[in-house]
Order: sequence, then C-alpha cells, then structure tokens
Amino acid sequence: MGERLQNKTALVTGSTSNIGQAIAELFAAEGAHVIVSGRSRERGARVAEGIRLSAGRADFLVADLDGSAEASRDLAERARGALGGRIDILVNSAGIYPAPGTTATDEKTFDQVYAVNVKAPFFLTAAVAPAMAQSGGGAIINLGSWVARLGIPIGALYSSTKGAVETLTRAWAAEFGPMGVRVNAISPGVIVPRAAEGSGPHPGEIMMKGTPAGEIGSPDAVAHAAVWLASDEAAFVHGTVVDVDGGRTGAAVIAA
Repeated sequence: MGERLQNKTALVTGSTSNIGQAIAELFAAEGAHVIVSGRSRERGARVAEGIRLSAGRADFLVADLDGSAEASRDLAERARGALGGRIDILVNSAGIYPAPGTTATDEKTFDQVYAVNVKAPFFLTAAVAPAMAQSGGGAIINLGSWVARLGIPIGALYSSTKGAVETLTRAWAAEFGPMGVRVNAISPGVIVPRAAEGSGPHPGEIMMKGTPAGEIGSPDAVAHAAVWLASDEAAFVHGTVVDVDGGRTGAAVIAA
C-alpha cells in the first residue's frame, strides 16, 4: 500500500482481532515488521499468516497481559528478540470490557479490568520506552475511548480505565518526549468489525444517530489514524488524543 513505516518495527498488543488486528495489518502494509500479540494462538497465527500472505512481515507472540510487571516485561523482551533487537512503535491496544453497572461490579472484576486496561500498558510502556530512547526514539500509541469523556449510564468501570489511559498519555508525553519517544492516543467511537452480508443493523448504530458521521465506524478508520501517529508525518505531535468517533464527542448530537 505504501512505505510510511518502511524499516520500522512494531509491537501491537491485542491484535488478534478487531481494532488491534486492523492496526497490525495496516502497519505491515505500510512496510513495518509487526509483532501480532494476544491470548489466542489460533487467531494470532491466522492474523500473522494473513499479513505474510499479503507480502507483509509479521510474527505472532502469545501473551496474556494480566497486569503483572513480569508479563509485560516478558512480552517486551520476546518482541525485541523477534524484531532484531528494537521496537520502534508500541501500540497498547489490548483491553477488556465487562460492563456491569457500578453496584453490580464486584471487587474481582474491578481489579481485573484495571489490571488489563491500565497496569498492563503501564508496565509494558515502562519496559519499552527507555530502550526506544536508547535506539534513537520511537512512538507509543495508546487506545482510549469516547466514553472516557462522555458519560453513559453503563460501563463506568471501563470508562474510568480509559480515562486513566488518556491521562497517562499526556504524562508519558512529558516524561518520554524529551528522550525522543512520542506518546499519543486514539479515542475510538462506536467501532464495529465489518458485518457479514445479511447480518442486519448493529445495535451500536443507535449511538451514532444525529452525529456528523451518522453511522458506526470500522476498525480501519482507527488503523489509518494509528499509521499517521506512528509515522514521521506526526513528528511534531505529542501528548494528544485523536478522536476517531464520527464526531460523537466533538459535536452536538441531534437525534432524528
């Protein structure tokens, strides 16, 4: 497709499906050597093989990012080894979304969601950013969410973790930017994988009624933003959150 990431190396967590998969595929199409990572060996192997069949470079590393520093450090070390010693781009895409109401959320669920959505990227970034700086710089992209800034009556726990990720993005930009590591985030809106023919409308479409886009988005929309943030085209972009949400949070929504 292009060469905006030619000769770059990238680790994309949570890339065995949906948004992470689209990012990994587009990174490879733009010339990067990509590490596909996730818990499912079957899905991960399939994604990596698909990239290779399209003349891209990809390897799969199984990883259960449970929030422990050990799991994050282990993935960083294995990824560096598979990529020839350096990681130029890190995408923190892995996350989970149980959405019980606040009063229905037990402590085990609370701890698990924060472990996967906040602790895991925190310790992975800690394991990757210093080596990036020593290698001459790099780019880190975090996945936030539109629900971090626009309250909805379900999923308070998940929303709070994405708010934390967006705050970390700004803090890391200040911490690592002077070392040559750019840190930014993408805030996806209602994103749904391509539907099979005849599957009918998706329930998420109701949330996009009256928005500028007027419809749900695809993982490819997020992937294109990720390529831009990872490329030299965004060399002067630090600590920002790019909304890829069809205008859901930035414009008044008028329901038809």
